[in-house]
Amino acid sequence: MASYAIGTLPPVGEVPPTMFAQVIRSNRLGEPKDAFKVEEVPTPTPKRGEVLIAVMAAGINYNNVWAARGIPIDVIAARQKGGEPEDFHVGGSDASGIVYAVGEGVTKVKVGDEVAIHHGWWDADDPWVLAGKDPMIARSSKTWGYQTNYGSFGQFSIVQEHQCLPKAPTLSWEEAAASTLCGTTAYRMMFGWAPHDTKKGDVVLVWGGSGGVGSMAIQLAKAVGAIPVAVVSDDERGEFCIKLGAKGYINRNEFSHWGTPPHWTDDAGQKAWTAGARAFGAKIWEIVGEKKDPAIVIEHPGEATVPTSIFV
Repeated sequence: MASYAIGTLPPVGEVPPTMFAQVIRSNRLGEPKDAFKVEEVPTPTPKRGEVLIAVMAAGINYNNVWAARGIPIDVIAARQKGGEPEDFHVGGSDASGIVYAVGEGVTKVKVGDEVAIHHGWWDADDPWVLAGKDPMIARSSKTWGYQTNYGSFGQFSIVQEHQCLPKAPTLSWEEAAASTLCGTTAYRMMFGWAPHDTKKGDVVLVWGGSGGVGSMAIQLAKAVGAIPVAVVSDDERGEFCIKLGAKGYINRNEFSHWGTPPHWTDDAGQKAWTAGARAFGAKIWEIVGEKKDPAIVIEHPGEATVPTSIFV
């Protein structure tokens, strides 16, 4: 059989020559609803150190909005410049699934294993990695399913052996696929930079608290006895954050000082911006119950919020 209908898979270990996937092509870059199309493409073959995964569930992240738009980079053109032949992109940086084939040298997983996939990809022969240094900041490091092809938006996906984590039997396929990219991003921000790691009693300001990274950060902060304070765009999202463990939330639409402070020669502008930033900081104190500033800021929205994060 050339391919299997979406929602079905062949017997474990039987790899069809083609598969269905959500595909982006260079000639239709734009909004994701237009850029992504279901196509039948060749099923990839794992190379040395690689594993073929039958995808049972996939997570959605904003990086494939970027891929669809071709902004800030055209990922297809970038890979072709590096020598890869495919003229399409199968995105997706979170997945859970079943091992269907392994490449040469793979010893830690086998056909039939149920796994969750993390998003880190790097060259195993990178001197930085071979030296035992942090692979996520190696020159060869890439985000799987964004800078690499054959991510989780296909029936089958190619990953490196180290990306395969045992799927917890208590988790559904969807639960296992949901947390790796956002969860590891939040964890790294909060615990990866000792001595500036999150500790018991720390106030942790979480921008975008109801989003992927934010929701994970709130739970991680709560787990170590820190005090998460969420920033959201409406009360419904704020209440969601409280259910996750936030001490309270700030509705950012109650403030208007966002962006870079005015030039120091603009007395009126400086005064207005500083008043807004001080009021924002006072709101944090009100939620925490004392005049205690954030020790950690989960900052990812960007230029509109960074100045306020620095201020508080």
